[in-house]
Amino acid sequence: MSDVVIVGAGPAGLAAAVRSAENGCKVTLIDDNPTVGGQIWRGGAAANKNSAAMRWFNSIRSQKNISILNGRVVSADTEARQLTVESLDNAATVSWRVLILATGARELFLPFPGWTLPGVVGVGGLQALAKAGLPLTNKRIVVAGSGPLLLAAADYFRKHGAKVRMIAEQASRWRLARFGVGLFRCPEKLLQALQLRTSLHGIPYRTGSWITRAEGNGSLQRVSLTDGRRTWTEECDYAAVAYGLWPNTELATLLGCRMAANAIVVDKHCRTSAPDILCAGEATGIGGLGLSLVEGEIAGLTAAGNLSAANRLHSRRRAEERFADRLKRAFALRPELKTLSEAATIVCRCEDVSFQRLHRSSSWREAKLHTRCGMGPCQGRVCGPALSVLFGWDFSSVRPPIFPARIGTLLENQNPGKRE
Repeated sequence: MSDVVIVGAGPAGLAAAVRSAENGCKVTLIDDNPTVGGQIWRGGAAANKNSAAMRWFNSIRSQKNISILNGRVVSADTEARQLTVESLDNAATVSWRVLILATGARELFLPFPGWTLPGVVGVGGLQALAKAGLPLTNKRIVVAGSGPLLLAAADYFRKHGAKVRMIAEQASRWRLARFGVGLFRCPEKLLQALQLRTSLHGIPYRTGSWITRAEGNGSLQRVSLTDGRRTWTEECDYAAVAYGLWPNTELATLLGCRMAANAIVVDKHCRTSAPDILCAGEATGIGGLGLSLVEGEIAGLTAAGNLSAANRLHSRRRAEERFADRLKRAFALRPELKTLSEAATIVCRCEDVSFQRLHRSSSWREAKLHTRCGMGPCQGRVCGPALSVLFGWDFSSVRPPIFPARIGTLLENQNPGKRE
């Protein structure tokens, strides 16, 4: 049994692992990616020159009491403080004394006509495909949605040979200007923003604009956009679209952790409502890299019992929380985005459920019963958040397996055998 088991090897998980190990804990770090780093530092040390990322990668390598299980998916839990972990070729159970959930977030998609065409992908999804080898040279890309990640992704696409046609940000110019003024209180973040805008010189950045339709013969060829006053068309090979992030809370919910506002509730030491379970990073609410790192450190120190060191990080955490609040206000989604779907627009891609069919339901449960919405392979991870935004539905119910699992894995969960 490990002293501390951490699910998720993104920034929050890495920080938690390092701080726990530095305080003498035996740590097991579990992640479904082939390398540590999560979505933001995908590819690990070999793919990152970011100084902050390298510091944490070097710290992980220097700790001898951290065991890393890559390419593993946590599919279920047991009452004996064990997680069922599945790899490509086997299943095992991992026991824990203290569990830290650093499960991160996923992109929020809002349906519009044509969004299921090949070539319409998430902003982070296209970035991940490119890091996995998808060639972007001379590909025409429209980046659209909301949030500062649009700029970072567009910069990545441009540096890898793509022709970024434009960046369409749904937030208004007034809100962004107000947010920009507030950055003077955060010199480091202001410098990052200025560097990004300088790097993207020559690429149109349209505020108060969003995609209304995607069109193409079998695959994407063009998108229509609007600023609320006029509509225009952009020819493109890819449309990278995401309206922010949505916390991954399924495992925490299964383990009995309390939720509020679509995120896991934690105290000042990152403890959840469930005994000996902590949570850090985007699963506690979308807050950005800085907040994820400091929460990860606090969770790791708390798991190791070093509360005095954790307390010294609270002022830094509060500063990051204030910045996260400003981000939320600046990039709040406009009401027009809720009206993009037409009657025939597919909302649940797994089960081919249209917007019109969902209008007959009054809740997530009713929609599942009558249309099978959310019952496909993604288990509502794509359509659930969209319907929460569109209709205000609560879709927090979850049951094992959290991800599709082999029959052998489920049998292993009934009769735990091999342990890692």
